[in-house]
Amino acid sequence: MSETNDPLYSRGKYRLGWDRRKDGTLRSPYLQVFWYDPAAGRERSRSTGTSEVVDAEKELDRIYLERERGQAVCPTCHRPLTDKTGLLLTQSISDYLLARESVPSIVSIRARLDHVLDYLDAENRNDVTCEEVGDDFIRKFRKWSARQPVIEGTVNRTVRDRAPGTTEASVRSLAAAINYSHKRKDTPFPAGFAALPAAQVSHTPTYRSDVPELAKMFRYCLHPVAPEGEAWSDAMVARQVLHRHSLLRFLQASVATWARPDAIYDISTDPERRQWLSNAQVLVLNPRGRAQTKKYRPAVPVPPRFARLLDETDGFFVTVKSVRKAFEAMLDFLGLPRDRETGQKLIRRSMATIARKRLGEEHWQQGRMMLGHVKADVSDLYALPDPANLGLALAVTTAIIDEIEGLTPGAFTGATPDLKLIQGGAANANA
Repeated sequence: MSETNDPLYSRGKYRLGWDRRKDGTLRSPYLQVFWYDPAAGRERSRSTGTSEVVDAEKELDRIYLERERGQAVCPTCHRPLTDKTGLLLTQSISDYLLARESVPSIVSIRARLDHVLDYLDAENRNDVTCEEVGDDFIRKFRKWSARQPVIEGTVNRTVRDRAPGTTEASVRSLAAAINYSHKRKDTPFPAGFAALPAAQVSHTPTYRSDVPELAKMFRYCLHPVAPEGEAWSDAMVARQVLHRHSLLRFLQASVATWARPDAIYDISTDPERRQWLSNAQVLVLNPRGRAQTKKYRPAVPVPPRFARLLDETDGFFVTVKSVRKAFEAMLDFLGLPRDRETGQKLIRRSMATIARKRLGEEHWQQGRMMLGHVKADVSDLYALPDPANLGLALAVTTAIIDEIEGLTPGAFTGATPDLKLIQGGAANANA
């Protein structure tokens, strides 16, 4: 689109003019409203549906009031509407959450939209309608959200500043809720705003661990060391090994599969889930009955040491819902950087970095397939370990595991802690 003449009328960032081609001819017989959309990074326009300047000015006023002031305007007489008749934003959010109840990401969606509901409560705006939510509403929400800390945990709570990317996740979910209501014809307009691009608001962690540092993580789990100034009995050491066993399992699965943390927690050998195919030595990260999402979960070949662990497992490989606290305690013990540089995705990112150097760029496509960034075009699961498919990535992963095992014996071959023996040892020590 191009607007070759000076605007005939403007209000705020909205300008009235003709949409002309490079040769000066009109693309449309109707006057257009132009404005720059910073979220999309480009100029936008909307037809006024008229060639009369006076009527077009009224249409620009209507768009301005709706998008910037949250004021609904009568499309016929162009006067502000004093009575609210649109769909309440709270109802739109409720409808959307109900419709998404069964999707894998519902926990995250609910948390993001709960943050919006907190804003409506704090600002006493629970009567706002979907039509009133425009750029001005979103700007005020962003300012409010930036002041709200993120509180994690229930017992040993931690408080951190809210990242801009976290706020934009709420904006993105809010737009999805309004668009859902629009598709149902519950509200006449789709969302009149957009979330900022991830590259503009998100900090991408740059820290990566090498193989020796990965080996130290396994050593932390297998050979606990008492804090400075303390002495642990054998029973206490054994108890710590037991407490860190879920973290050890998380590390093992993360190194072997390169998977995202949520996929690691979903790994199970239950035959009903059809994930662990022992004969093919393939692990299907997406269990039966779970719909794939944008964060695609691939089927990956499994290194021999990890395959033996899966064969010995009955049910979920990681038997807790989260190892976040244990993971953070390990990071602190090893003196690794924090400040959102080293979350549970550190293992996935580190494996990708190490493997990419070893695979070389000519074979990195296999690395992308392991990460789920590219879908493997293989119909026969038995063919996945073939070098032509994912066999080279498998060989690199196997070599990394062997190196970790050499630096920390037992990392993938150690016996599972026996709870009864540990409890018995603790009882004898207290006798």
